[in-house]
Amino acid sequence: MAAKYTKGIAGIWLEEHQILKATRKVRESGFTKFEAISAYPIHGMEEAAGIKRSWIPYVAFTMGLAGLAGGLALTYWTSAVNWAVNVGGKPFFSLPAFVPIMFELTILLSALSSVGALFYACGIPRMDPPVIDPDLSCHKFAIFIPHNDNGYDEAKIESMFKELGATEVKKTEY
Repeated sequence: MAAKYTKGIAGIWLEEHQILKATRKVRESGFTKFEAISAYPIHGMEEAAGIKRSWIPYVAFTMGLAGLAGGLALTYWTSAVNWAVNVGGKPFFSLPAFVPIMFELTILLSALSSVGALFYACGIPRMDPPVIDPDLSCHKFAIFIPHNDNGYDEAKIESMFKELGATEVKKTEY
């Protein structure tokens, strides 16, 4: 679950390779609750930040199986139990005829649950999120370390960010 807004310190960089190097260094320094902020995905950021594999695909797979089972149950119940009509001597339950319904329910539940899980994991919707720097949405990169992280010391973090080539260091009070 995404962290609540809090006070902390943020370093701002202008180059991708600098933010990757800084992210590795921040992680090696023992910080665990930091966030690397970028306008677009950066190759290698997951490894640098120590981000684990997401749990969202497991939700999508489980709900896809539930959709498949629900589609099978729905088609069986409607054709063989509730509305059993003998049409031309065909069986009441004919699996090939029900594959499209089962497929559609599998995709529907899988897609909706993955979007819902993503919203939950990201803490969306956020009302009036804090803005560290407006240019983080286009050409700047940042690392934010909250005040409740392990070994938080503003002077130490500020000097570390400057050593790693940060163009700006900002303190947030949210």
